[in-house]
Amino acid sequence: MNTEIIKIDVDNIEDDKIKRISKAFKEGKLVVFPTETVYGLGANGYDKEACKSIFKAKGRPQDNPLILHIAEIAQVEELVSEIPDSAKDLMEMFWPGPLTLILKKSEKVSEVVTAGLDTVAIRMPSHKVARAILKDCMLPIAAPSANISGKPSTTSFNRVLEDLGSKVDIVVDGGRSDVGIESTVVDLTVNPPMILRPGKVTKEDIEVLIPGIEVDPGIIDSSSEVIPKSPGQKYRHYAPRAEAQCFVGDLDKVVKEINKRAEENSHLKIAVLATEETVNDYKNVDLLLNLGSRENMEEIAGNLFEMLRRCDDEKVDLIYIEGFEVRGIGASVMNRIVKACGGKIIFGL
Repeated sequence: MNTEIIKIDVDNIEDDKIKRISKAFKEGKLVVFPTETVYGLGANGYDKEACKSIFKAKGRPQDNPLILHIAEIAQVEELVSEIPDSAKDLMEMFWPGPLTLILKKSEKVSEVVTAGLDTVAIRMPSHKVARAILKDCMLPIAAPSANISGKPSTTSFNRVLEDLGSKVDIVVDGGRSDVGIESTVVDLTVNPPMILRPGKVTKEDIEVLIPGIEVDPGIIDSSSEVIPKSPGQKYRHYAPRAEAQCFVGDLDKVVKEINKRAEENSHLKIAVLATEETVNDYKNVDLLLNLGSRENMEEIAGNLFEMLRRCDDEKVDLIYIEGFEVRGIGASVMNRIVKACGGKIIFGL
């Protein structure tokens, strides 16, 4: 496929470029565009064939539902059969932003988008370029992360080209995604509501409006038996090519254990995903990457996927990753790390 590249400056959005992208969506084409979380691979959510092309381009399992992206809250009414008060409250507080809501779908939403479920996932992104595109076309755009299924998500234009450069009609270069991990997903079709995927909007944030909200136990202790309502629930996600292991516990003991294992495996090319507080404490490591300060978990979330892709670039054999406390956005970071490691977590250090 001859992929068109459209570069857009977020501080100087050109209307003619937005209209070209909008037209492409209306014609059933595949467009990669930036959001504040990660880059998305989008198609017209009302076009079944276009949505099927998303699954083909990504190599995505057909039972993994897609998220619909919208520009205005008024669009929700035609996509769902009912809007509970809790949904209205969450929309008012967190939209536009990195929060996805699962609601009962209307007849207008196809089974291709929902993977045959009677629920639909919807969000309103805050990225200026995404908002301009969505407002111009006024279509619900189905868009999972713009990467080959199972690989770390893409947070930059260059990473999108690596995965999908020849498989889509348009790639929009809108700079780096700020948040760096996918949106929080909240299921409002169950009582009490449940967080199915953590993100920048944390459980603590949502509890202000929904005090009884629960968290899917599979977020950290994942199960392959779940029927996924949300992307990321069932299949191996965010995974680098090399085996990855995460170490959780007292930080000094974590560093000591990683150094010990690195020495034992010195015949392998080893990468360590460390933090500002420990980056100078590692030895016998071929690739040492600094995720950021433990005092700034948003920085660590923003860097995680790019660091995992750096490990792929360097063709390492084994990756050791420091773990984090499972609270606030730390729960979101650990969710991605656990899936990247395929559940290989060393606890109790």
